[in-house]
Amino acid sequence: MERKLLIKGKVKEAYDLGDRLEFKFTDNISVFDKVIPSLIPFKGETLCREGVYWFERAAKMGIKTHFLEFIPPGSMLCKKVDILQPHQITSRSKNFLIPLEFICRWYVAGSLFDRVREGKIPAGALGFASGHKITYGEPLPEPFLEVSTKLEKTDRLLNKADALKISGLAPQEYEEAREIVLQIDEDINRSVAPRGLIHVDGKKELAFDEDRRIMVVDVYGTADEDRFWDKARYDAGEFVDLSKEYVRQYYRQTGYKDLLYAARDAGSAEPPIPALPPEVVNETCRIYIKLFEMITGEKFVPARSK
Repeated sequence: MERKLLIKGKVKEAYDLGDRLEFKFTDNISVFDKVIPSLIPFKGETLCREGVYWFERAAKMGIKTHFLEFIPPGSMLCKKVDILQPHQITSRSKNFLIPLEFICRWYVAGSLFDRVREGKIPAGALGFASGHKITYGEPLPEPFLEVSTKLEKTDRLLNKADALKISGLAPQEYEEAREIVLQIDEDINRSVAPRGLIHVDGKKELAFDEDRRIMVVDVYGTADEDRFWDKARYDAGEFVDLSKEYVRQYYRQTGYKDLLYAARDAGSAEPPIPALPPEVVNETCRIYIKLFEMITGEKFVPARSK
């Protein structure tokens, strides 16, 4: 069967196999939108197997996904869907990627906190009492689900009316999509909490199958797709994103991040990102393996290629 490279992302590659896709998770790692010239052993395999773990749990809950088969050590076969632009979508369109991203948040962190601090989101919109002083890292009274664009050059948040217009979703389909996202996130929370992880937030991508039934696509619940905190460190007052945060901190400490952002602000040439020293590569590898074990509850043993 012909295997044609369809998309080469920073850390993941998609191959067109005709009626199916193969997603390959590489050992590349990126921070600050820069691909680091260092490979992290087993990173791709841990991320792929985390995705497989959640897809198999979704199937047990009766949630449709595009997942078909795990290909050791770091690839998966998935159903193929069409990529339609909003003007091509009608209420009868089938087997296409819904051009929306669903972001579900359980704690005040990341860009949500930035918008709170800037006064763009009042406490009441997040379920807090009016006038409540929101602090970074506190749990939300209820999950906060947002929708953004998927196929535009820069993602932007949408209200319900715009989301319906762009996606071609009927109101009841939109509500069904939200319920699926919440059901999945509740499963993630229940699963990882006993293993010492806090699931802070994450994104989901959806599609319609050939019968216009909603299914979950891409991957979710991985160390790169979702934000996880270590509960013991959270209880001690620390709010550190696991996985790539260790690498981000390394480049902050070396001064590279400041140089990079100064160049971007000045509109000048960006300095190339240096490779990671061996000890940082080894520690990053250890972190990804530890996260795999905390997310899945499984001991990591490298898979053998088929």
